Amino acid sequence: MNATDRTPADLLRSALAADAGRPLVTFYDDATGERVELSVATFANWVAKTANLLQGDLAAGPGDRVALLLPAHWQTAVWLLACSSVGVVADMAGDPASADVVVSGPDTLEAARACRGERVALALRPLGGRFPRTPDGFVDYAVEAPSQGDRFAPFAPVDPEEPALIVAGAEFSGAEVVERALSEAPSLDLTGPWSRLLSGLPYDTWDGLSAGLYAPLAVGGSVVLCRNLDRLDGEGLAKRIESERVTASRH
Repeated sequence: MNATDRTPADLLRSALAADAGRPLVTFYDDATGERVELSVATFANWVAKTANLLQGDLAAGPGDRVALLLPAHWQTAVWLLACSSVGVVADMAGDPASADVVVSGPDTLEAARACRGERVALALRPLGGRFPRTPDGFVDYAVEAPSQGDRFAPFAPVDPEEPALIVAGAEFSGAEVVERALSEAPSLDLTGPWSRLLSGLPYDTWDGLSAGLYAPLAVGGSVVLCRNLDRLDGEGLAKRIESERVTASRH
């Protein structure tokens, strides 16, 4: 983190400048056996493409609200940083009926149809696969995102003091997300760029978002994000911690 970092998107830019090739997010789904590792550069590329989709095709801008009906997943982390890049409010598990844009996983499509604005569907399949058939009333993220530009520039400056995140009913500005993530990092045993935190927490609370994304990013570390971790026994978890060189865990 640099002293000028005021938003999560700023943190990502600093991570990219510091060491673009290091791992940032390693994702496991223990229901499917999926493992995906994204370097800072690869993650940032997905964020840029998603931010371009959000700002361009979906016409979202500062002050708009994006309801994210998504689990803890590497693509959810991408959307959170894309929202920060554009300056829109990322509302985790928010009410789609009052959102300008809704982004839904495959299990929440019916609820997402309440959104009167743009609707994006994520199949959450291994390797970022698309739906066999795009759900009616939605665009398929896996179809739309890859063709977007690899560089992103916001149409309007992002104000760090404006609302940026809503989770579990609490609202945070971009600056508050950065400040809180950084201040909580020591309690998560995150002490520097070598820190690697394994998180099995869901993304529907601040604690889950902090451990599973923001705090590792704030200290220049990395996260091993695990979905359906309860399917792994104690021996399997110990092996993962060892093989992934995990230095701290929350689950």
